[in-house]
Amino acid sequence: MPTTSENALFGMGNPLLDISAVVDKDFLDKYGLKPNDQILAEDKHKAMFDEIAKKSKVEYHAGGSTQNSVKIAQWMIQKPHKVATFFGCIGSDRFGEILKQKAEEAHVDAHYYQQTDEPTGTCAACITGDNRSLVANLAAANCYDKEKHLDLESNWDLVEKARVYYIAGFFLTVSPESILKVAKHASENNKIFGLNLSAPFISQFFKDDMMEVMPYVDILFGNETEAATFAREQGFEETGDIAAIARWAQALPKVNQRRPRTVVFTQGRDDTVATVGEKVTMFPVLDIDQNDIVDTNGAGDAFVGGFLSELVQERPLEECIRAGHYAANVIIRRAGCTFPEKPNFR
Repeated sequence: MPTTSENALFGMGNPLLDISAVVDKDFLDKYGLKPNDQILAEDKHKAMFDEIAKKSKVEYHAGGSTQNSVKIAQWMIQKPHKVATFFGCIGSDRFGEILKQKAEEAHVDAHYYQQTDEPTGTCAACITGDNRSLVANLAAANCYDKEKHLDLESNWDLVEKARVYYIAGFFLTVSPESILKVAKHASENNKIFGLNLSAPFISQFFKDDMMEVMPYVDILFGNETEAATFAREQGFEETGDIAAIARWAQALPKVNQRRPRTVVFTQGRDDTVATVGEKVTMFPVLDIDQNDIVDTNGAGDAFVGGFLSELVQERPLEECIRAGHYAANVIIRRAGCTFPEKPNFR
């Protein structure tokens, strides 16, 4: 059985402290929130994060898309601890200290760049009944500084230790130069670099940065909506055919010819689409009773986390996808991107 080692998986992205608490309608009304929504915080929401943290039953988790994925990969692997390394920027504040503690509890080797200009990024989950209103304040996550963190010898040593790299497209809005440095290192050393399309707005408004990184991408992740937007923005005509988009994305120019690009597009409850060599293959997801679904917000991050947990152990694509489906199936049965103590995968 393949095994893996400390720091074999490297992730870099926007760390957020997830803060969830049950609130009432008055709380939502006070901050102009809808019961089931996802928004970015505006000035009127800034006081909300401290207020929700004072609620009686507050849960904290290390969050943000990439951090969620590497955290789930670590959970799937279990031992050794610290297979996953994570870089991102936080503030020098109470929420930053909680985030460090939560990453440690998840056995992720987090090396945060701490600065004093902006507070730690947070994502408040305001729970009313079965609804969750999510408000994200990126704050410090936007302040990652390549020269002051990634380029430091001790940190770059950790990058070089890794064999598999994963970065969500959201980080293109923060430090495309950091992504490019890591992606080029992976390509030059025949290691695996994965990128996620992450959200339609990334393909729309950060397309130049994305296409600069794309030649180094060995595994491209996304969902059907992100895939269609990406294809449309790049002038590909068959945006309604997910298999055709996967084939087209696979054929985009690639620097490291020793590894054919793999494209993996999830479609919620529909089959996951993946390129296998020249073919496109459909992989059915696990059945789930709709009544068992609690929260689908972390499903995409969980799928990638499961996938990476097998990939870093050098298992075949089919096993990576099976692990991705398993992890997503576990996470959507729970509130937030949380999981039981141990997986029951094999």
